[in-house]
This record gives sequence, C-alpha cells and structure tokens, in this order.
Amino acid sequence: MTTYDTPARRPEPLHQGALWRRTVHIPMRDGILLAADLYSASPAPEATPLPVLLERTPYGRRARRGSDQDRSDAPVPQPQDTARYFTDARYHVVRQDCRGRGDSEGTFVKYLGEGPDGADTIAWLRDQPWCDGRVVMTGVSYSAHVQAAAAAEGVTGLAAMFQDSGGFSSGYDAGMRMGGAFELKQVTWALRHATNSPEAAADGVLAEELRRVDVAGWFGAMPWRPGCSPLRHLPAYEDFLLEQWRQDTFGDYYRNPAIYGRGFYDRFPDAPSLHMGSWYDPYVRSTIENFTALQELKSAPAYLVMGPWTHGHRCETYAGDVDFGPQATLDGNLAPSYLEFRRRWFDRALGRAGAGNPDDEEMPTVQYFLMGGSDGGRDAAGRMRHGGVWRTDTQWPPTSAEPITLYLTADGEITTAPPTASSASVTYDFDPRNPVPTMGGQITSGEPVMTGGAYDQNAPDARVYGAREPYLPLNSRPDVVSLATAPLERDVVLAGPVSARLYISSTAPDTDFTVKLLDVHPPNDDYPHGFAMLLTDGIVRCRFHRSNERPELLTPGEIYEIEVTAPDTANLFAAGHRIRLDISSSNFPRFDVNTNTGEPEARARRTAVAANTVYMDAERPSHLLVWLEGGAEDALAGTP
Repeated sequence: MTTYDTPARRPEPLHQGALWRRTVHIPMRDGILLAADLYSASPAPEATPLPVLLERTPYGRRARRGSDQDRSDAPVPQPQDTARYFTDARYHVVRQDCRGRGDSEGTFVKYLGEGPDGADTIAWLRDQPWCDGRVVMTGVSYSAHVQAAAAAEGVTGLAAMFQDSGGFSSGYDAGMRMGGAFELKQVTWALRHATNSPEAAADGVLAEELRRVDVAGWFGAMPWRPGCSPLRHLPAYEDFLLEQWRQDTFGDYYRNPAIYGRGFYDRFPDAPSLHMGSWYDPYVRSTIENFTALQELKSAPAYLVMGPWTHGHRCETYAGDVDFGPQATLDGNLAPSYLEFRRRWFDRALGRAGAGNPDDEEMPTVQYFLMGGSDGGRDAAGRMRHGGVWRTDTQWPPTSAEPITLYLTADGEITTAPPTASSASVTYDFDPRNPVPTMGGQITSGEPVMTGGAYDQNAPDARVYGAREPYLPLNSRPDVVSLATAPLERDVVLAGPVSARLYISSTAPDTDFTVKLLDVHPPNDDYPHGFAMLLTDGIVRCRFHRSNERPELLTPGEIYEIEVTAPDTANLFAAGHRIRLDISSSNFPRFDVNTNTGEPEARARRTAVAANTVYMDAERPSHLLVWLEGGAEDALAGTP
C-alpha cells in the first residue's frame, strides 16, 4: 500500500491553490495515531470553522475507488477532486486511514474495532478550531460500516450520516452470515486486501505469494485450517478470517456494536440519516432495517434510496447480464451527479439550504427503483433489457403493497389457493460434494469465483464457478425443486420483503435449505428458451431452526417448520411472465456448504448425502410470503 505520510504538517496546495491538504495524526484512546488528510479551501482553515465531512477507509485515504464514480459519462474522480467540490460548498473534508491501514498505526482487525476509533476521531474533530462542532460521516461500503459502528458508541457531535451500501444492522443476518451460513465473500475480500496490505507492501516475496494464490483451487479444498488456507502466508488475515468462520452462533462476537446496530439503535444520535443501497448489494437487509428502525425511533428524518445496481455501482444501468435502461442510474435521474446529490442532502440535513433555493426542496423519504417493464430483448452489449422506473414513497414496504401468501404444490405450481391434498411432498438428494453453483445475486468482492447481479438461471456457462458441461439450466438438477405460477394475465408488482415458510424433513442431523425468487421471461427471438432472471435469494441452516444462539440438531425424519428469508426486492412481473421459486440446499460459493453431518462447517472433514423433503399439503402448506401491489385480491389472475 502506498504511503503518503510525511513529517511536515504544512498545508500542501492543490488545484492551483484552490484546495489545501495537510496530514494530521489523530490520537485514539489507546495512544495509537491514525493518519488523516484535512482538505480545506484555504491554508488556514481555523479562520473559518465549518462542518466537517468525515470518511474513514481501509483502502487508502488517497486511493481512487470505482464506487466513488460521480457520473456515468465521466471518469472516477480522485479523492482531491471530490474534496474540492465539497470545500467549494463550504465544508472541510477529512479522509482517514483505518487502524492498521495506510499510514495509520496499530493492527487492522476487520470491522470489530471501528466503533471506538470512529468515536475518538469525531471527538477530536469537534475540538479543532476549524470545525464548527458538526461532523457528518459519509462513504461507501466499509466507509458506511464504520458510520454505524461509530453511531453505536453513542458519540456526540455526529450531525448526520450518509451510509451508502453498508452499515450493519446485524452482521450475523446479512453481510457476514445469513440464516446461519457463512458468506464466502469474506474470503475473497480478505484475499484481495491482503495483497494490498502494508505487510505485502513491505515484503515483495509475500506480495508475490499472495498474488499467485489459486483462489478457485482453494475453494475446492475446504475446510481450511491454520497454516492450510489461501491466507496461510499472512497469519493476521488468516486468523480473523478463520475466526469469523468458526463463530457460527449468535454470541458475543456478533453482538459487537460495530456489526450489530440493531442492538444499539438507542445510542445512535437523533440526527438525519440517508441509507442508500441496491437490489444486488449484499447489504440490502441492513440498509432497509437501519432506515426503518431510525425512521421509527428518532425524530430526525431518515431517508432510503434503493437502486437496481450491484454494490456501489450507482452510475451503471445494468447488474450482471440484465440492463435496466438509462433511467436506472442515480446521475441524470435523482440528481445531475452523485456529488450534487450528496451536497444537496448534506445542506438540507444541516439546515444550510436557504428559503427559495431549489436545494431546499424536501427529498422524498423513500426513492426506489422498480425493476421490469421492458421488452426482454438483447441489447447491443449482450444484456437482457428488463427496464424499470423510479418510484417514491413515505415508507418501506411501499404504501401500495400488502403481504400475500402464495402456496407451493408438489406438481410444481405456485397458486393463491391453499393445498387440499392430504399428503404431498417432494424429496431430493443433496450431496455437499456437488453443490448448486452460484449464479449472481447480492454479492460483492467475490471475484474470481463469483459475481453479483442478475443472471439467467437457465444458462450457466464457463464463467460460473462449479458449472459443468453441457451447462443445462440450474433447475434441471435433481436437487433443485422449481415451482412457478402460470403465465400472468396482467402485470404484477412485488415490492418488499421475501420469505418462504417451508415444512421440511431430512435424513441428516443438519442440512441447509435455499430459495431463489425469479422473474421468468417468456421465450423470444433473442432468448428462445426464455430468461429466468434472479431477483433475490436466501438460505437457512437447519441446526438454527429454533435459535441462532443455541443450535439444535434435527431428528432425522421429523418434520420441522422453517423460514428462509431473502433480501427485499422490487420488480414488475409483466403479463405473460411467471413468478418462480427454486428450492435447494446449497448456493456455492456464495455460502459455505453444509456437510450434512452436524459438525460445524469450519472444521468438518466428512460429508454425507441427505435426502431432504419439502411438504406441500393441507396440513403442512409450504408457502411463499411476498408483498404485492394491490394485495391478495386478484393478485395472480393467471394462477388456478
């Protein structure tokens, strides 16, 4: 990692003297100094106390990141260019290296220590003569996580938060684990950033070893052990990764305020907050929960923005192999640019926009992108045209949506009518050595083994880790139970939470159940087999069927009721399309694979084939729970 630190504290002119930068070292409560850059419009910022925009990052405080893109028709700005925009708008800007990263002292431990460091940084900034006492936190991804971590410390002086694509409501429920299963993007993230670590920068041999790691090969050699993992050359990273994986219950580890905002919302400041996310981002659940909780608990306004993008890619019209049209980007639709969108919101949040100023116009509480509505053809870039529109509301789920129950049948149908059969079920064999491959979804930092976004589940190819020739549709596998409505006779709008309540049994003492919700486009000239577009997916590990704190193994053959929750989504299913639900027991490498033995996945060496059953009869009516516009009345005119 590049080092920018210098012993000189003198301000450095940038942009021909229109911007000034100086390095400051901010003391933490344990004596560690964290490096930060202060950007101001003059070499003497103390002459003009102003609000401070604070961004804390583990990626290098002067590094350019793709998620900082401002407009779809412009290159990604450098940090000093972004700072110049905000200093011109009468803010001071501070970008800080997180502990153990960049020029900051100490040891980097992902997530867990960011709360106290953030709180200490804010306290220090408030005491500086160039700060007017107000600190606004901003940033994407990890820089959003650290905001929630600081807020959970009950910090004074945090005047507003702009959380983009991050901020844990519960790392156990989304972002680190889901339904008890471990999200393996934690592995690919650690590998990527180990390569850019200070340790690798100081040791060329180590850096080369890390660059040469065969990630795909290691994913086929689980479980990993200390000294026998893709991070074996960097023990500090290996230790925290394996510790994350081993911590499979909801205990003290996952109750750390830095990754458990849900337990500490009472400590969050009563300050304006904006929560931005996207339907193919791994933090959908946290983004929406943070918004809904703070909207309910605080008097200051909270705002929600949900686009159709992948993680931080608000200037792109597509996610995976699906395009949503020019109306999908933030820039040109919600504001001329991401910079202007943020500046307008900061000004409103701090009461700086004057009367009569268009910037003072109230922002809608909720802005969300409803996917769907286009012709389903292939565009010039080879992506399916799905389309969509922006909508506004005052709450989430939207006021027009109501919960509805859709029932599953052993004949593969999804209907509005409860089942009447006295006995009906589907059984399949789940072999952990042959898991269902991941094809898109809410993923970030998954390369080279997985990529986020919307993909056609009918058409796996060589890009898909674990897919095998002849690349048949995923639901052709015998371990995938695929259910669908009849072709819809009218458009159906789904917007809100998604879950499946299943009645299940297994021959194993533990196993997983997964769900995928899909919009199935009918065949056309470009897609003669149709296009099964993934919207959202979820998983549950059955040993947590009663409690995430105290796992309890299954009794083989006994029937249990479980709920598999998937992140919220918003989609228009056009007339002629089908709503489809795929049920299975694996989604790899997005999630670690249950061995079916009852042993924790982080150390189990043996696997067993499980016969898993889903019941769909009058006494055990497995069903899908969704929010539909207009509710249950005539919601699915095309189903029996």
